[in-house]
Amino acid sequence: MKVDQSIGSALNIKKYFLPKNLKKDFPSSIVVFLVALPLCLGIALASGAPLFSGILTGIIGGIVVSSISGSQLSVSGPAAGLTVIVFSAIASLGSYQTFLLAVVLAGIIQIILGIAKAGIIANYFPSSVIEGMLAAIGIILILKQLPHALGFDSDFEGDESFFQLNQENTFSAIMRAFNEISLGAVIISLLSLALMIYWPRFKKLSAIPAPLLVVISGVLLSILFQNTGLALRADQMVVIPVVNSFNEFKDLFSMADFSQIGNKEVWTVAFTIAIVASIETLLSIEAVDKIDPIKRITPTNRELVAQGIGNITSGMLGGLPMTSVIVRSSVNVNSGARTKMSSIYHGAWLLLSLLFIPMLLNKIPLACLAAILLITGYKLAKVALFKKMWRDGKDQFVPFLVTVLAVVFTDLLKGVAIGMLVGVFYILRTNLRNPYFYKIEKNGGKKVIRIQLAQEVSFLNKAAIQYTLTHLPKESDVIIDGTDSMFIDKDVLEIIHNYKHNAYTKAIIVNLVNIKDHYDVPPLNELIYKPTNNS
Repeated sequence: MKVDQSIGSALNIKKYFLPKNLKKDFPSSIVVFLVALPLCLGIALASGAPLFSGILTGIIGGIVVSSISGSQLSVSGPAAGLTVIVFSAIASLGSYQTFLLAVVLAGIIQIILGIAKAGIIANYFPSSVIEGMLAAIGIILILKQLPHALGFDSDFEGDESFFQLNQENTFSAIMRAFNEISLGAVIISLLSLALMIYWPRFKKLSAIPAPLLVVISGVLLSILFQNTGLALRADQMVVIPVVNSFNEFKDLFSMADFSQIGNKEVWTVAFTIAIVASIETLLSIEAVDKIDPIKRITPTNRELVAQGIGNITSGMLGGLPMTSVIVRSSVNVNSGARTKMSSIYHGAWLLLSLLFIPMLLNKIPLACLAAILLITGYKLAKVALFKKMWRDGKDQFVPFLVTVLAVVFTDLLKGVAIGMLVGVFYILRTNLRNPYFYKIEKNGGKKVIRIQLAQEVSFLNKAAIQYTLTHLPKESDVIIDGTDSMFIDKDVLEIIHNYKHNAYTKAIIVNLVNIKDHYDVPPLNELIYKPTNNS
C-alpha cells in the first residue's frame, strides 16, 4: 500500500514538469513576476514598511505558500486590502519588529483555523457575489491603471480601495492624470496595448508571450526617449532596491521581537490580520477556481494552513502579511498557467531579480505594466458577463451588480460583505417561497388540495405556510404530505397541528400524511443523498 502511495506521489510531482505544462507555466510566471514586482513595492510603500518587505513577501508567497497549497493557479503575496491594517498596526505597536511578531502569531492562528476546517465557509459565498467581485476587480484594474498608462505615477501606492491613503479617490486620481499627461508614457501604453491585442493573432509568433514583448519594447522605448521631450521621469519607472554586497542583502532582513509575546495589543493585531487575511484568501480562491479553465477545486482548509505557514515565514524574516491575491492570480490564469509551478517560478524570479538584475528592472516603465493590467481588467469585466448575469434572472443579477458597485466604491471586503447581504436576502426570499408544492387534485367529483412539503422546512418557512393555510377555501379537503420531508421545524409543526385541530370551524377536513410529532436534524450526508418522490 505504501509503495503504491509513493508511486502515486511521484507521478503527481512529475506532472508539474511535463513539457506541455512547462510550456504554459514558464512564460506565464514571467508575466506574473512583472506584474507582481511593482505591486509588491507599492503595497509595502502604502503600508509604511520597508520596500524590501514587499518583495520578500512576494518571494515567500510564490515559493513557500504555492509549494504547500492545493491551488494550481492562485498566487499569494502582499495584499492591498491589508495596507490600512498594517499601516495602523506598525504605528500603534511602536516598532516594525513588534509588528512582525503579530504576523507570526497570525500565521499560527491561520494554521489552527485550517486544522479546525474553517475553510468550509468558502462554500457559502453565493456564486453571483463571486462573479461580481471578479468583475469589480476588473473595473478597478482599469480605473487604477489609467493614471499609470497616462504617465501619472507620483502617487503610486498599490491601493485598490476607492478612497486612497493620499486623501484622493479613484476618479480624482484619473482627473489629475488627464491634467498631467506624459506623452512618452502614453506612446508606450498605446504600443503595449496594441501588442497585447494583436500579437496573439500571429500564431506562428505566439511562442513569444505578448506581455514579455510589451516589457522589452517598453524598456527600449524608454531608452530611446532619453534626452528628448518624451523622456520618462524616475517615478514613472519600476523602483527595486539595489543590493551591492552580501552584507547589504543580509541587513535587509528583520527579526520578530518575541519579548512582546505578552503584549495584548500584539494579539489583537494578530487576530485581526488572521481573520481578514483568511477571508480575503478564501474569496480569492473561490474566484480563481471559477476562472480556472480546467475547473479544479482548491482544498480550502489546506489553503489556510499554507497561508499560515507563509505568514509565519514572512514574519520571521521581516515580510508583510500575505493572502491569496486576485489580481496576480487573474493575470496568472489569463497568461495561460496550468499548474502551481507558475507561481513558484514567479517567486524565484523575484528573488533572482533582487540579487542579480535590479538595475535592469529599474528601466521598466510602469506604463507598459499598466497596459498588461488593463487587458486583464477587460477580460474580467467583459460586457458579455453582465449580459449573462442579466439573463440568469433578477435574483442573480441584483446581488452581482450590487457587489460590483460596492467593491468599486469601497474596498474588497466591504463590497463583498454588502453583496453577501443582498445575495442572502434573495436566497432567503426564494427559500420562503418554496417550502412546499401546492396542487389541486380530484377525488371522484370532489376537489382535494394537496400540500407537499419540501425536503427541509425551517422556521423561515413559517410565515409562508401559515399564510397559505389561513387562506385555504372553506369546506375543502386538505392533505398535508410530509413524505419527502427529512426535517420540519417545531414551529412549523405547531402551526400544522393547530390548523388540523381547528379546521373544523371552516368545515375543512385535514389529513396529515407522514408527518411526525418531532424531527431530529438529520446528518448532512442524508440531506444530500436521500432521494425524494420529486427526484
